Amino acid sequence: MSVTPIEYLLSRRSVKFVQAPAPTETELSQILQAAMSAPDHGKLQPWRFALIRGDAVARLADLAMEATKRAGRPLTAEKEASTRAWLAKVPLLIALACRIDHSNTKVPEHERLLAVGAAVTNMLNAAHMLGYGAYWSTGLGTYVDEVNEALGFDGLDYRFLGYLAVGTPIQPPAAVERPDYRKFVSEWTGAATQLS
Repeated sequence: MSVTPIEYLLSRRSVKFVQAPAPTETELSQILQAAMSAPDHGKLQPWRFALIRGDAVARLADLAMEATKRAGRPLTAEKEASTRAWLAKVPLLIALACRIDHSNTKVPEHERLLAVGAAVTNMLNAAHMLGYGAYWSTGLGTYVDEVNEALGFDGLDYRFLGYLAVGTPIQPPAAVERPDYRKFVSEWTGAATQLS
């Protein structure tokens, strides 16, 4: 029985624990091309990605842990050990950033960030449809300037938004019970309404 596109969307879930194999080059191209279909006010194409694979994942972990400590951010030995154990199996990280075009004052920064978020959502869905697991992480030095700059995303021209960890799920993902959408929807008819 084939799965319909809507069934893929409804069954997507974040999968943190992944391992090799990562997507092939053809599959990775499809995942990244899916990002290009995101809504993009002004056609600014603000999304920027950096691929981190193989030994570079461990090098990034070293850099991020040391930079986090130098920045005075909390990092317990347990958190460092668990992060390193997780990353030891991750075959592909995709660093995510939003380019801020200071010369364009027509499109506000938050709309560019929304465009990048939509692009990343497309990537998550594409990875899922191709049979891979993916997880959007804002750990690993996401909020440490030294890490952002090392990846090529300085704080002046970019907003760094974390990483996608992508690979083959280590265990089949468990089914997730989603909330009923009706709890979050109202119908506006002209009178003032308020969602809780």
